[in-house]
Amino acid sequence: MSENDRGTVNAVSPRKPAATIYDIAQLAGVNASTVSRALSTPGRISAKTEQKIHAAAKELNYRVNPAARALLTGRTRTIGLIVADITNPVFFDIVRGAEREAAEHDYTLVLAEFRESAETEMFTARRLIPSVDGLILATSRLEPDEIRGLAEEKPVVVINREVEDITSIVADVAPGVDQAITHLAGLGHTRIAYVAGPQRSWVSHKRWESILAATARSGMEAVELPSEQPVMQAGRAMAPAVLSSGATAVIAYNDLLAIGLMQELIGRSVSVPGDISILGFDNIFGADFTTPGLTSIGSPHTEAGMYAARGILSILDGAPSDQTSHEALVTSLVLRGSTGPRPAV
Repeated sequence: MSENDRGTVNAVSPRKPAATIYDIAQLAGVNASTVSRALSTPGRISAKTEQKIHAAAKELNYRVNPAARALLTGRTRTIGLIVADITNPVFFDIVRGAEREAAEHDYTLVLAEFRESAETEMFTARRLIPSVDGLILATSRLEPDEIRGLAEEKPVVVINREVEDITSIVADVAPGVDQAITHLAGLGHTRIAYVAGPQRSWVSHKRWESILAATARSGMEAVELPSEQPVMQAGRAMAPAVLSSGATAVIAYNDLLAIGLMQELIGRSVSVPGDISILGFDNIFGADFTTPGLTSIGSPHTEAGMYAARGILSILDGAPSDQTSHEALVTSLVLRGSTGPRPAV
């Protein structure tokens, strides 16, 4: 490079304007209104004309403007998914399932989080509603009336929550809990602690009810221990309460709490599972990365996300919204090394 070349800036060619339906109409030799019908509602014009219009659109590299299409059809072909914590691996599969179902029907999924704050969840929902065709609320912390209020504006589906008059995607927790309690009873455990999730978590209360019922059938004791947040740090903070509870086995609301608890106990020279057995919920990605691997009650999260997106699309097509789905969503126990025999007294 010569001295004269240094510091020179290459001129940037101006961007070519995006093609419009008027450009397509001119190239295809039809009216713009005909182009609009062909692109928004196929089948309303002759196949020959429609083919000519699509060929012109391809030649011009035409891309549909979502805002313009929304004005024509009333649909943005976008679904909003709001999750409690985007860093929690439990939502990976929910997002994947919802995205696959949405994409299959030419919809785009928009993701947001509310960080376990009901106020943030409502604020985020209000911001999204004008620009989406429907909302999926995963592990919502809103009150039932608040959710129904949102559903008066746009279709709403909830995951891991039952709300009257709202399509609710809920896994059947009983089979997995029954397997877990049977497993622990077989290992000789008689007193179980449940490290609960957030106070406003519907599914945490549901899991506790199922644990109470299963332990009662097995002649075991169960105690509930409240935690602050469903994250690893909160699990670590639960170690003193767990050790004071007299329980020899612990079931945590989710795997993050269980992993944090296990790490803290091991750091305190408490053997897992030699001194205490630990189980989680959700069987997240990474549950088998710990030492020992975490025994967990798994749930079909990919299917839950898929059914939620399908529920939004069904409501948009005129189906009723007061449906609860759990028949095909069944929890099951995944055994790893964090559970073992009750320690000798």
